[in-house]
Amino acid sequence: MGDTVRVAVTGAAGRMGRELLDVAADRDDVEVVLAVNRSPVDPVAGVDVREAGDLSGHLGETDPDVLVDFTGPDSSVDYVAACTEMGVAVVVGTTGFDEDGRAALDDAAESVPLLHATNFSRGIAALRRAVREAVAALPDYDVELTETHHNGKRDAPSGTANTLLDDIDDVRGEAGRVYGREGDQPRSEGEIGVHARRAGGVTGEHEVLLADDHQTLSLTHRAGSRGVFAAGALDAAVWLSGRDAGRYDFEEVLDA
Repeated sequence: MGDTVRVAVTGAAGRMGRELLDVAADRDDVEVVLAVNRSPVDPVAGVDVREAGDLSGHLGETDPDVLVDFTGPDSSVDYVAACTEMGVAVVVGTTGFDEDGRAALDDAAESVPLLHATNFSRGIAALRRAVREAVAALPDYDVELTETHHNGKRDAPSGTANTLLDDIDDVRGEAGRVYGREGDQPRSEGEIGVHARRAGGVTGEHEVLLADDHQTLSLTHRAGSRGVFAAGALDAAVWLSGRDAGRYDFEEVLDA
């Protein structure tokens, strides 16, 4: 592995694509050698953007070490397939995959190193650990999860919210999830209330509330900029470059 990791970025005109290119421009450990977008766009952060239709050809021409993808589930599966064909490692931050999409990622990881995370914030990683500890320490407390994102986010609950819910299930055992409440809805024992809000330009907020009759504990993370996710994804790309084929997790990057 060289000192500089050669990176490809998909969805260059999207929110996260632009952020990735902006953040990469200020780093010495990565070099963006390819940026693609579904439709033609002007250069982003000084990087020329190619149309994504022939991604395999672009990968062969530019020879990146790692591709970073924050697009949509369908396009992400296509991009991962191109990386598999061309032997390029891939960092996936896309969320909202269905069962077939998740299986496609698993299949790709048999051929190339693949790291998929629903959130690349170091703060969220710390929140996940804190939530697991709190849920274990307070086994009889009610749990509610609320997440807020910008009004253009498609999947609800967010991928990060679902990851937090899975973390809670890992500690307590699988619990029933109630998505919002309306009408006569007394709380059932052991259920987890899940609430998704979409408003304005909110980057991302996640709160896990634990409560009994006498105490409440609230664990909250707020992201002030998409730059934190872009920086984490690029950290993951640097860490992933040169590794063996397999499925990797963002917590491995943090622990390293």
